[in-house]
Amino acid sequence: MKKVRIAIFASGTGSNAANMMDYFKNNDTVKIEFVLTNKQDAPVSEKTIERGVQLITCSNQEVDKLGFILGLCESKNIDFIILAGFLRKIPTDLIQRFKNKIINVHPSLLPKFGGVGMYGMHVHEAVKKAYETESGITIHYVSENFDEGQRIAQFFTSIQKSDTPQIIQHKIHLLEQMYFPFVIENEIKKFNESDIINL
Repeated sequence: MKKVRIAIFASGTGSNAANMMDYFKNNDTVKIEFVLTNKQDAPVSEKTIERGVQLITCSNQEVDKLGFILGLCESKNIDFIILAGFLRKIPTDLIQRFKNKIINVHPSLLPKFGGVGMYGMHVHEAVKKAYETESGITIHYVSENFDEGQRIAQFFTSIQKSDTPQIIQHKIHLLEQMYFPFVIENEIKKFNESDIINL
């Protein structure tokens, strides 16, 4: 069975990226090939270097340039791209080349609280303001439109009236840590199984 090569894109603290790297460390069928970040001082950089994974830092202009990230991924023979808090729109050419191979985790139950500007604490504040009684995470494929790609899985948590946006954020973080790598692993298994069928 071929070893599946993954690239992780992240812009912030890197907690989900670090969790993914730890989950697949010394895995027989999965290799984290590199972590790409568009912020030189992002904490994800240190977490990546600590784990011995290649770190690639690029500018927002390079991210937005057609062909730049696509060429990078193709040169590394990447099979899947995982978005772990990557705060740039993915170029169209990359989405077309990696159809149903770019996976994102969004901190709400899409289609609620998705779209432009809905990331991080903005989402949790909106959930609180809307008096929601539950929230969760949505793991989905990436399409040309923000947060509108086909959903793979959703996981729920209850919201109490007394919960602050910070408490909601913590609950969502626990769901991400628990389920995101597991769902990615399942998608990779499907990919490997389809390869065997097509041999």
